[in-house]
Amino acid sequence: MTLPSPQQLRYLTALAEHGHFGRAAQACAVTQSTLSAGILALERQLGATLIERGATKRPIFTPLGLEVLAQARVALAALEAVTEAVETARDPLSGTLRLGLIPTIAPFLLPRLTPALRAAFPRLQLILREETTERLMAQLEAARLDLLLLALPCDCAGAELEPIATDPFLLALPPGHRLAALPEVPLGALAGERVLLMEDGHCLRAQAQEACGLPRGMSSGGFAATSLHTLVHMVAGGFGVTVLPSLAVEGGVLGGTDLVVRPMLADMPGQAVPARTLALAWRPRSPRAAEFRALAQAIAAGLE
Repeated sequence: MTLPSPQQLRYLTALAEHGHFGRAAQACAVTQSTLSAGILALERQLGATLIERGATKRPIFTPLGLEVLAQARVALAALEAVTEAVETARDPLSGTLRLGLIPTIAPFLLPRLTPALRAAFPRLQLILREETTERLMAQLEAARLDLLLLALPCDCAGAELEPIATDPFLLALPPGHRLAALPEVPLGALAGERVLLMEDGHCLRAQAQEACGLPRGMSSGGFAATSLHTLVHMVAGGFGVTVLPSLAVEGGVLGGTDLVVRPMLADMPGQAVPARTLALAWRPRSPRAAEFRALAQAIAAGLE
């Protein structure tokens, strides 16, 4: 049996990513007929049907097609690793690095991070992508991103993680609120408060609930935000209180409001202060792992 070519595998993964023959062809910089012919040739080589061809315009992968797709992604990642290994040996922390960040980190960290990285690694060209954790992980696994900057805990199974810094949570509330008189707010004092959080399924919601001991099924009275700025303005409007990462507060998320923030205290001695952990994530066994750890140290130094 003739082995599939890397180009055929790229056609297949692009079709899965874009869900449309035309968009997949555009992403691969070929015509739609070329992409379709390439996938058809792959099926003939393998002697198997990978794509259902019917009335629907959206490609549907057969069960075997899904298995081949998963192996194609692994194979392409391995091929990229060969190139990465050579480039890394030639000139560490140089060239292109595709970095993904989550929205609760990117706008608050990048203004201070990018100048520092340019100074420390002048031959490094960053290509930045802001997405949710779930989407970033999918792009990392598909080798469309090299490195992620995430917040833990998160669903990062399958990635190698390097913690960078602790990002404590702060309580944000109107200046006239009863808890604003306290220099530090015990977690138990949140009982009975309407704590506004990000929408269900957002990693920051789960992190805040876990760190602050908030019930997983707690209700915000029908309100769920899609951004930290929305949370802030809802609190400013008197709809409740919220918890914010220190990174976001230092990055100016409270701008234009008169809200105050207070550190939060654990209820039990020896219990950790409510916080999330910033970390880098990359594919296991990446030849650039040593580079990424060096980058983690540089980012950590820039946060001090």
